[in-house]
Amino acid sequence: MSIAHAFPAIERVSSRWLLLGSLALNLFFVGVAIAMVVRAPAPSYWDRNVFVRVERLAATLPPTDAGILRDEINANRAAIESAQTAYHTAQDHIHDVLRQEPFDAEAMRAAMAKTRAARLTSDQTVQGVFAVIASKISPAGRQALANWPPGRKRVSDKR
Repeated sequence: MSIAHAFPAIERVSSRWLLLGSLALNLFFVGVAIAMVVRAPAPSYWDRNVFVRVERLAATLPPTDAGILRDEINANRAAIESAQTAYHTAQDHIHDVLRQEPFDAEAMRAAMAKTRAARLTSDQTVQGVFAVIASKISPAGRQALANWPPGRKRVSDKR
């Protein structure tokens, strides 16, 4: 027996390991690809529009409370839309100021001040409506409001 006969046995063993490693790597990549296709991104609960968020909230309330929520929001729709539109317009104005050349820091500060005021008005309008809603809905509905978004831990659970 010569030395040449010993090499094929070594090649056979190393080629088996190479084949096994290649198979494992391919299965790993196939698994990752399948996981990326199957796994859908978590739905976002944030939307710039108050009315979209209210509908998502209403879907988690008991039916009677959801009706109260929708009725109060619709009764105050004009005020909420007006405040929301003013706030969004002020936000868009900040974007416009940022795009201007040459940049004007004072214009930016003024736009930000306008946005803060518009946000305060928008928040006060929506919160005022929700204070009325909270006084009309059931305790279970108020608990659902307090725990929004769904799956959120209560403050007492965080400790």
